[in-house]
Amino acid sequence: MAVSTANASELTTEQVQSILVKPLEQASVFLAAGPRIFDTDGSPVRVPKLGGATSPDWKGENEQITDDDVTFDEVVLLPSTIKSVKTLTRFSNELARQSVVSLEAAIKDRLVKDVADKLDAAFIAGALPTETVPGTPDPQATPIGILNYAGTQAITAVGAIGLDDIVDAWGMLLAESANTANAKWLMRPETFVALRKIKAGTGSNQYVLTPDPTQDGVFRIFGSQVIVTNRIPIVDDTQDTTSAVLADFSQIAVARDQAPTVKILDQTFGDYDQQAIRVTARYDAQPLNPKAIVKLTGINI
Repeated sequence: MAVSTANASELTTEQVQSILVKPLEQASVFLAAGPRIFDTDGSPVRVPKLGGATSPDWKGENEQITDDDVTFDEVVLLPSTIKSVKTLTRFSNELARQSVVSLEAAIKDRLVKDVADKLDAAFIAGALPTETVPGTPDPQATPIGILNYAGTQAITAVGAIGLDDIVDAWGMLLAESANTANAKWLMRPETFVALRKIKAGTGSNQYVLTPDPTQDGVFRIFGSQVIVTNRIPIVDDTQDTTSAVLADFSQIAVARDQAPTVKILDQTFGDYDQQAIRVTARYDAQPLNPKAIVKLTGINI
C-alpha cells in the first residue's frame, strides 16, 4: 500500500489559519455611558460647583434688601496618590517571527482590553479608602466606584425587584430635578432578566416589558437605556444580593491623565533577545451632583 496522508499524517503540513479566536467578553461600559471627561497633564483637577440656593424675597418700595451669600464647593479628581493601571508582557523574537498571527497586535489588543476592564471594575465597584488608623482614612489610591459614592440617593433592601422599584428610583431623580433624559441604568444580567420576566398578570403569557420591533437592540426600561454588566458585584451572604444604579452620567466627572497607552519595548530586554509590550492608564472619577444617582441595594438574585 502506498504511503498517503492517511497513514503518514505526521509528515503533512497542516493549515493554521491566520486568525485569532478571542473569548466572549463584555464591553467596557462606564466611559461609554457618557460621563464628563476632563483631560489633564497629570496634576489634580478641581471642578468648582455652586452650593445651595440663595433666598430671594419680595420687597416693597424703600424696603431693605436682605444680604445673601453665595456658597461654593468643588470636586477634586486625580489627587497625587491615585495610582495608574499598568501591565507588561514579554515575548521572544523567535516567537514574534514564527507566529502565524500578528503577535504584537494580538498582545497589544489583549493588554489594552484588560486595562480597560480593570478601570471599568474600579469605576463601578471601586472601594473607599480603608482606615489603617481609626478615624483617619488612608489616601485615595484607586478610583471610587459609583456604588460607593457618598451622598447619593438609595433604595435599600429591595428583595425581589419589581417595576415599582424602577418607578420609585425615577421619582427620586425627579424630586431632585435631575435630567431624566440622560438617565441610564447599570444592572447585572440576572436583575434585567428578572424585570423582563414580569408578566401582565397571573396566568398571563404576555410580558410587560416587550421590545419595540422598530427600535435597535438597545435595552430600555421605561425609556431609559439599560447597560447590562457583570461588574456589579454579588454580595455573598445568607441570600445572594446585588445592586443596580440609575444615574444621570452627565453629572459624573472623569479625569483622564492617560488613556490606555501602548509602548513597545524592543531594547529593554535585548540581552534575552526579547521584546515587551507595556500598557498604562491613569483615571479618576467623582460625582458632580451625587443626588443625580440612585442606588438600589439588596436585590435578590
